[in-house]
Amino acid sequence: MKKFFLIVFTISLFITDKLYAAGSVDDGINWFFLIIGLLGGLALFLYGMEKMSEGMRKSAGNQMRRILSKLTDNRFIGLAVGAFVTMVIQSSSATTVMLVSFVQSGLMNFGQSLGVILGANLGTTVTAQLIAFKLTDYAILMIAAGFGFIAFSKKESIKNIGEIVLGFGLLFYGMKLMSSAMSPLRTYPGFIDMLKGLENPFAGIIVGLIFTALIQSSSAFTGIVIVLAQQGLLTLEAGIPMIIGANIGTCVTAGLTSLGASREAKRVAVAHTFFNVGGAILFVFWIPYFADFVKTFGSGPAREIANAHTIFNFSVAIFFLPLTKITSNLILKIMPELESEKEDSYLSTRYLNENVLKTPVPAINY
Repeated sequence: MKKFFLIVFTISLFITDKLYAAGSVDDGINWFFLIIGLLGGLALFLYGMEKMSEGMRKSAGNQMRRILSKLTDNRFIGLAVGAFVTMVIQSSSATTVMLVSFVQSGLMNFGQSLGVILGANLGTTVTAQLIAFKLTDYAILMIAAGFGFIAFSKKESIKNIGEIVLGFGLLFYGMKLMSSAMSPLRTYPGFIDMLKGLENPFAGIIVGLIFTALIQSSSAFTGIVIVLAQQGLLTLEAGIPMIIGANIGTCVTAGLTSLGASREAKRVAVAHTFFNVGGAILFVFWIPYFADFVKTFGSGPAREIANAHTIFNFSVAIFFLPLTKITSNLILKIMPELESEKEDSYLSTRYLNENVLKTPVPAINY
């Protein structure tokens, strides 16, 4: 996958730079080069997120495991820890996958995971706020600095920091490529009309859900929405349903991870879906009023979308946090423990979760 990202990026970088240097889109839209530029930018964006997340997991993986595994039943502590862990590893999906693995291995019960799930959604808002800053002009500098740390340092801790910095640089350069590729669309009536159609909340939610499920990263999709807003192609009213849909789409990763896991672990994925779908239902009918409220803070469409993402997830967390006990009881009634699973649990493997072997820290718990 990494080689694919690099190959697509290299080809698209060369073609896109040649295209815009020659000014070949001034007389019309060359769809082939536009799509190549978008794909290359997206590949680089996703690869940058992967490198950044990988570096953060290497730097803080063991600490994150210990923090999560020692949670108490205090829902407020769970919320704070979920937000902090997700902020560090830059992925709510990764946090939820860890929760599934901890519940599967018996290090945490289902009830303890609910506050963390809400906190994980809140932690993703940090990524959106960072993306909203116009740091694309410094992307090359970050790439060079990150590469320097990795190439010339012998300390593993410095190399991990280098991966984080390199990932940030690649992420922002991917945004720059996507932004450049989409620039001609600002005057293309068909595309503008299509984006206006996304102001229909249900259409926007479906687009956000499907796209996020495909790329398995709500942060990446939120970044794309912010890029569209920076280009003046997307209104806040159209962006809000898309980020709400992205919140639902990110549930797919935890759902896939829970396949083959215990019933207790499956409940974590169900709770994640319940909270995110419930949050969408809470907001979907008053999106125009929500947009007006967000606009009072000003700062332009990109920052407004990032602020809407933060306010939405914070509001959902505050609403559902007092209801975690009720939610737990409801899901336990829907998915009661099976007698066969009680019997098998004594003979099953407890401390190795094969569903998350790509993330060794939560895969092996001791």
